[in-house]
Amino acid sequence: MKKFRNTIFAAAVFLSAAAGAMAQNEAGGEVKCANLIYAVDKSSVCYSDRFLQRLQLETNIDTSSKFTKVNLENDALYQYPFAIMTGEGGFNLTPKERTQLRYYVTHGGFLLASSGCSDPKWTQSFRSEMATIFPGQKMKPIPLTHPIFRTVYKISNVQTTHAQHTAQLEGLTVNGKIVVLFSSDGLNDTAHAQNCCCCGGDEVGEAERINVNILAYALLH
Repeated sequence: MKKFRNTIFAAAVFLSAAAGAMAQNEAGGEVKCANLIYAVDKSSVCYSDRFLQRLQLETNIDTSSKFTKVNLENDALYQYPFAIMTGEGGFNLTPKERTQLRYYVTHGGFLLASSGCSDPKWTQSFRSEMATIFPGQKMKPIPLTHPIFRTVYKISNVQTTHAQHTAQLEGLTVNGKIVVLFSSDGLNDTAHAQNCCCCGGDEVGEAERINVNILAYALLH
């Protein structure tokens, strides 16, 4: 188990040439996860961080138990190998935020993005931003045979809680590795988020376990 943990920590460490900062997720340290502040002042207030503790319980990997709010334009972002981005309503990133996000995910960072309450306006804005940041590249469906669905837990289906339809996770791949994972159906796991509800939107039922797998995949690859 110690060898497994050290492998993950080694994979989680990356340098940012732009910031000149070393991520502080070495062996013996804890994995820190950012909750992005983007489009100047938008951020998630409704995304459960319980999966961070669940990963530690299942694998003995040291993780911070809470998200840290980090401004997308701030070079402090490079201290976090994993970041979440979610919300509701339409938005537009600033030019600097677009440049920063592209650099982040192409130099070791991993972005997990999901529409709060499965909001279609947020989904539309996110897709538009990805097309602007990564012209000529597309997010593609992730099949259930992908390692993401068996890294810690074996996930055999991805169904939503209300409509009971099969959700489709999508990924943007760089050099053979998924670096941006997106779900238009909420992965927010609002049932375990404080002072939060799903607002009537449809969500992925296995969100906590899927988020555990996504974080483990991000650190291992």
